[in-house]
Amino acid sequence: MLGVLVAYPLVRARASSRPIRFGGPVFLKSDDPAQLAHEHRRLGYSAAYCPPALPTDTDRIRAIRDAFAAENVVIAEVGAWKNMLDPDAATRRDNLNYVVERLALADAVGARCCVDIAGSYNPKYWYGMNPRNLSREFFDATVQNSRQVIDAVKPAHTRFTIEMMPWSLPDSPDAYLELIKAVDRRAFGVHLDVCNVINSPTRFYNNKAVIEECFRKLGQWVASCHAKDLAWIPEYNVHFAEVVPGRGEVDYAAYLKELSKLTVDAPLMIEHLKTPEEYDEGRAYIQRVASREGIDFA
Repeated sequence: MLGVLVAYPLVRARASSRPIRFGGPVFLKSDDPAQLAHEHRRLGYSAAYCPPALPTDTDRIRAIRDAFAAENVVIAEVGAWKNMLDPDAATRRDNLNYVVERLALADAVGARCCVDIAGSYNPKYWYGMNPRNLSREFFDATVQNSRQVIDAVKPAHTRFTIEMMPWSLPDSPDAYLELIKAVDRRAFGVHLDVCNVINSPTRFYNNKAVIEECFRKLGQWVASCHAKDLAWIPEYNVHFAEVVPGRGEVDYAAYLKELSKLTVDAPLMIEHLKTPEEYDEGRAYIQRVASREGIDFA
């Protein structure tokens, strides 16, 4: 199916600066899509994680689509977060079935993407370290899994995406490009979390260049992005810790500038913080950086 990849419009993913869609979790105790959508707008968000729903619940899906569209809030992503490479065959099969369901939901609700990581051969931690996670075996299995998930759903309105990870493939923009070519499906895209690719002192010190490389090489496929920050914890070995945006060293001016140049409307979603107050702090920091750089939010 190489022709599918060749037929993909290889346009430059650069344009004049445009407003960025920005989002994160909300903590309103409600299951009502209209109230949830309004809460996103109250916080200044124009993108959202998908509220709980099943792909077979057509009424619920319609209510989510209509309510969020009325507030001009897009569904950025549906998280799958299962180990598609679990060493146990039965668990691996169940996990793949779950990922298929989540992609079906993403397509039904009109999300920008369904996102997972490739997984891990680690038997204890679904995202954990294992030497086989950088092997050709891992790469080929990820290609097969991605094709299987996409072909089961045949999504028309969303993309299936894999996040780069610090200790498993794809672990760099070039590795992701190789994966895109190998999967060879129009519905396969990129979910970009720049913190996940900063896995060495060189990349940490030069994260602006890393960010620019990611967007230069992968920009045309980016469907959604994650926002957090990285701090280097002083120890006798390298230890980067996820922190609230603004407390670390990720170059958010570069991140926002590159994101605003994309021709695709890829949201930026805050994640992995602990409290509503931390999300408020991270949101305010990102908004300040954007204001300083002359970048607007949708």
